[in-house]
Amino acid sequence: MQSEEKKKHISLEDQPLVSIITPLYNAEAFISQTLSSVQNQTYTNWEHIIVDDASSDDGVKIVEDAAKTDDRIRLVENSKNNGAAVCRNIATENASGDFIAFLDSDDLWHPEKLKKQLQFMMVENCAVSYTSYRHMDEEGTLLNKRIKALPSLSYKKQHSNNYIGNLTGIYNANVLGKIVAPNIRKRQDWAVWLEAIKQSQKPALGLQEDLAYYRVRQGSISANKMNLIQYNFRFYKEYLGYSWMSSAYYLLRFFWEYFLVRPRQIEKL
Repeated sequence: MQSEEKKKHISLEDQPLVSIITPLYNAEAFISQTLSSVQNQTYTNWEHIIVDDASSDDGVKIVEDAAKTDDRIRLVENSKNNGAAVCRNIATENASGDFIAFLDSDDLWHPEKLKKQLQFMMVENCAVSYTSYRHMDEEGTLLNKRIKALPSLSYKKQHSNNYIGNLTGIYNANVLGKIVAPNIRKRQDWAVWLEAIKQSQKPALGLQEDLAYYRVRQGSISANKMNLIQYNFRFYKEYLGYSWMSSAYYLLRFFWEYFLVRPRQIEKL
């Protein structure tokens, strides 16, 4: 971990490099828009690392064509399908950035996302930040749903539920180092942000602006909330290493948070 003295000297004028991590799997229909939303950023010192997970469509070709005209775009190809966690870890290992951000291959960013969020992190001197975001449908039409970022997110609060939309989060790799996601089918992003908050030793801070757009797709893993119960249980038992009883207890707390507390952060427009 770097000293407080060095952290104080990091400023937006220094143009720190942001590594943007995108796992790619059969997202031919969406990846062009995702790439464009990064290329349209008003903050331009970034590298976009896309890791293809043995796709069977033409998504790789779209990325290759984009990389020919923009050397900030980098493509890594897996020879076999390994899952999003492995892809994110491969990209993290290859990242050179002072900051690390995540954007899935079907989601989008507001053009000023990086600029505003980095400014926010500099002013607040925080190592982990995230923003509010909107939902959109498969065609990219905004839906009447906003997920509002909590102004401050403690380790305890994040432990009870994942309050950070992965497409909105940024952490300072200079301060925290590179954070490896556990190789679990789902909730690996929850694990990353929980570890980031733990390493930072202070709460993550939320920027109260809609700076990202999450695409709701039919048939996705996230779309089936009931199936996520098993992943939540395994998060506590397998990732955090709790006993069966403790995992069951924290799963009940998760339900309390998810159904009775978290809805306060969801705004119908």
